[in-house]
Amino acid sequence: MNTRLLALLLPTLLLAGCAAQPDRPETLRQALFGLGERAAERVIEAPPLPRPPGDQVLLLATPEVDDALGIGRERFLESLTRALLGSSDGPQVLDWSDDMVEGGGDNQWRLDSRLVADGPRLQLSDRELLPYRLNLALRRPGSDETLWETEIHGAFDATAL
Repeated sequence: MNTRLLALLLPTLLLAGCAAQPDRPETLRQALFGLGERAAERVIEAPPLPRPPGDQVLLLATPEVDDALGIGRERFLESLTRALLGSSDGPQVLDWSDDMVEGGGDNQWRLDSRLVADGPRLQLSDRELLPYRLNLALRRPGSDETLWETEIHGAFDATAL
């Protein structure tokens, strides 16, 4: 009898467990984690970076973050840094500062990032979305010449922000 009851309840419990999983980011940390991972994948695959990228050093410049997004620079930088460091075959990562302009080795790359609102908030029936555009650019320390650039488009769930 217990076996029959368990057999009847098991599908219900499994469905309840699936329904409990969030279908969208519910916190800022989750929302930024996904964006950080997408950005890290693009940077690691950038053509200018020699293979394997593990011998390379990325110097992360302080990002530009649009105030309209409601995300602080530090939070976005933390998310991007964690995603880059989390890649098993990724480069070494350091914060870039103005005093690092001179003396960069051949294995150093400066990563500039700019996160901006990319349109008005979009009102859906159950939530509000805030479109964004993330620009990433690789340069050599001390140079303004862009060697690689990409854009990532998406939208944050405004309730997570």
